[in-house]
Amino acid sequence: MQEKIKEIAARVRELRDISDISVEEMAKELELPVDTYSRYENGEEDIPASILLEIAQHLNVDMSVLLTGEAPRMRVFSVTRKDKGVSAERRKDYKYQNIAANFAHKKAEPFVVRVDPKSEGTPVSMNSHPGQEFDYVLEGTLKVIIHGNELVLEEGDSIFFDSSYEHGMQSVGGKPAKFLAVIL
Repeated sequence: MQEKIKEIAARVRELRDISDISVEEMAKELELPVDTYSRYENGEEDIPASILLEIAQHLNVDMSVLLTGEAPRMRVFSVTRKDKGVSAERRKDYKYQNIAANFAHKKAEPFVVRVDPKSEGTPVSMNSHPGQEFDYVLEGTLKVIIHGNELVLEEGDSIFFDSSYEHGMQSVGGKPAKFLAVIL
């Protein structure tokens, strides 16, 4: 996994350099401290998916380019077989699979996300990113915290929200939760 983190970081650094954007400018655009952004770009720290999506938007590339080093080629349709999405384990609390990595010019980033259970009382890891998000629970039970509201979603439930508000998800009931996340 560490090698993959370094490969993604190198692609981010190279594309930022090509775009003639300084480290300081990119950190400011992402509303991150310069040292945090530098750790991401140097492969010293894993880049969260939400930040990776923002970086792709600022660099005007598809997120797949950052994840795989290849531009998506499919323009009419793209099929991703069960459990065969491009792994994008961008946050330690979540395991992501990009399920449309090879489709060019996407207007949204769809992921299947797995959240493993944590011990009772473990705080929910929060994040935010520009845009909107749609989450549909495929398996298990998911606690969602958004802008001070705590909701429990069961299999078949969904939520659509402004993802610029801090939000986080946690599986409940001692079993993993799996959900479809579409980031717009």
